[in-house]
Amino acid sequence: MYLVILMEMLFAGTFTIGKIVLQYLNPIFFIGLRMSIAGTILLSWLYFFKREKFFIKKEHMLLFLQITIFHIFVAYVFEFWALKYLSSFKTAFLYNLSPFIAAIFSYLFLSEKMTAKKWLGLAIGFSGIIWVMVNGQSPQEASLNAFFFLSWPEISLLTAIASSVYGWVVFKKLNQTGGYSSLMINGFGMLSAGILAFIASFFIEGSSCCNSQNFFAMPVSDIFVALGYTLLLIVIANIIGYNLYGYLLRKYSVTFLSFSCTLTPFFAAFFGSIFLGEVPSVTFFLSSVLVVIGLYIFYMQELKIKV
Repeated sequence: MYLVILMEMLFAGTFTIGKIVLQYLNPIFFIGLRMSIAGTILLSWLYFFKREKFFIKKEHMLLFLQITIFHIFVAYVFEFWALKYLSSFKTAFLYNLSPFIAAIFSYLFLSEKMTAKKWLGLAIGFSGIIWVMVNGQSPQEASLNAFFFLSWPEISLLTAIASSVYGWVVFKKLNQTGGYSSLMINGFGMLSAGILAFIASFFIEGSSCCNSQNFFAMPVSDIFVALGYTLLLIVIANIIGYNLYGYLLRKYSVTFLSFSCTLTPFFAAFFGSIFLGEVPSVTFFLSSVLVVIGLYIFYMQELKIKV
């Protein structure tokens, strides 16, 4: 059980580290840098040590293209653009929508049944999330208000979450029916999405990587700090996090691990308060309790049987 808690702490730390990196680098440029390095590391390891798994079949190229776009590019670019304006703990908190969105996708596209208890859990969980959206905007975020109670950063993050959920569906299909290694899927997706992010950064953010200056024109100390935190994020999320999650899947059900993600915002709030000076409101904690209750009701039957 302590490994589950450790995993959630690591994932929570990625929001804090990401927020720090965005003080030095523009979000799209940062994703290009992070994913290019991470993808190169994963593919290089696979090529030199597990070359028999280093392959892509022609009939699966469209699925790999979807991995590039949805699993990595949209999911991370939109998330980190939003993180530039949202607090780290609010970003982590809104990721509690992932299991709900997955359930809605399954209901709409896979004809999976929704019981009355699941609809109740969905309603309670959504009420907690909407409560934060209505009452938890910072002044910086409020200046980017889109319509009703939604800001553009929140819309961007919701897009990232939905894209990530769909990306995992494609990932599972390639992993289970295509016979591909998770390293091959992630490595290809990260490297290709990283290149795509660099191209997008050039057209959207210009030739500057942060604060209107070129990456190599930055002070040497800032370059080392930015690269250091980027590498730390790669090690924590792309290498340790993914592998630890895969290991825990052998011991626990997907349902239980999805429910354990409710711990992430609390750890993110703790790290944010220490390293970023972010102060979570009472609304955040009350809303988090609502989400935990909603997810428990939603997963109640599965948690009793499959944990």
